[in-house]
Amino acid sequence: MFERFTEKAVNAVSEAQRFAKELKSLEVCPEHLLLALVSEARGVSLKLFRMYNVTEVSMKEEVQSYVTTSLKSMEYVPFSHNVKDILKRTLDLASKSGNQNILFEHLFLSVITDKNSNIQTILEKFNFQIPVAREILTKLVQRKIKRLEHPEVEDDEEKLTTFDAGYEGEALADVFDRAVSKLSAAGYEILGTEQILASILESENSALINTLGAYGVNSDSFNEKLAHIESRQSEFEGKKIIFTPNAFVMMNLAMQTAKEMGSSVITPEHIVLSILKAKKGLAYEIINSIGVNEEKLSEDIIKPIEKQMSETLLIMKLAKEEARRLGRNVVGTEMFLLGIIAEGASLASEVLSDLEITMKDARFVVENLVGYGNEYFDKEIVFTKRAKRVLERAWVMAKKQRKQRIEAVDLLLSILDEPDSLAMKVLDNLGVDSMEIKHGIKGIK
Repeated sequence: MFERFTEKAVNAVSEAQRFAKELKSLEVCPEHLLLALVSEARGVSLKLFRMYNVTEVSMKEEVQSYVTTSLKSMEYVPFSHNVKDILKRTLDLASKSGNQNILFEHLFLSVITDKNSNIQTILEKFNFQIPVAREILTKLVQRKIKRLEHPEVEDDEEKLTTFDAGYEGEALADVFDRAVSKLSAAGYEILGTEQILASILESENSALINTLGAYGVNSDSFNEKLAHIESRQSEFEGKKIIFTPNAFVMMNLAMQTAKEMGSSVITPEHIVLSILKAKKGLAYEIINSIGVNEEKLSEDIIKPIEKQMSETLLIMKLAKEEARRLGRNVVGTEMFLLGIIAEGASLASEVLSDLEITMKDARFVVENLVGYGNEYFDKEIVFTKRAKRVLERAWVMAKKQRKQRIEAVDLLLSILDEPDSLAMKVLDNLGVDSMEIKHGIKGIK
């Protein structure tokens, strides 16, 4: 019976059994369930009890006067017929409200509306307004079921992003100053990937320069190869803009890479990684001609970044692992949510934990929404367009607050601004709404 119950709901039933044993009752009664609900209440449920000054201590005193006790406690206390009926009604209520899981709130509703026990009499002593609570809880658990295409399918063509705030760090500002100065010397007016990478290679000693040098990519070898190139044809595959088309693509990739790594600014490392990923343009052709192992070079560039791993970079790694676990090559907002929960140390993770959102329950809902696939072994893992939007918004939030890195809380708040996302559907199924999360964030801050 309990395989569909969320961990919160199961905990409430287990707590009812514990109270029955503690009070030396012969069986678990509805009154024990009510006491357990008060003890385990969080979020909206807790607010409802607090509205009427219902505490665990005061409720326990009332329950004791209504349940039958024995002289000694029993090792195992069975469920009464009334409790079994309540649990069956809870299952029916969840099905009617469109939830695949049985939530704590479903159990709450079934208990307070039970007419075959002393529950309503007990609640009346606290002036607890059952109709008010029923209306609030019913709205919370009513969810319409829609057949979803995974994940967050959109038909519109993905457009390249325009960017104007990516180069605020001193290192990258110097890179672009040098790159622009090279334009007039070369007789060009449009910035290409070759000027950008040549400028990066002229930077002072750094982990990136040392890594590139180990692969034979340094200022001398690059400029020597560049001097023998007479045509910029590899740079132009579209209309002329401030960047060559390939440089524009590369910078957009660099911005996306920065976001995925949790950085609010683009760094030279992000640019080199994007050149290797784009696999086109003069800069890439020169690197390729040097005979570099591109995959290993990318790994070596990423290693120092991972040593200073930000919350968001860890969340992205965990999100990809969750996608792999389901045999998916696509990371959507639902995987971001699982990543935040799994990260476990951030403010965002703490808020979700306080709302009793567990990895076990969240995974169960995601598995039902997304299902298992066999895509991971065939393709590179990619982000959905909606997931990219969430990252973009989190990036903007971090920049507005002048943060060097995107924090997990920026990512969570950005998810809340996508009401139709799979992540929000997961939260809905777990009985948590955006207001509870925002309130939790403010409370901890």
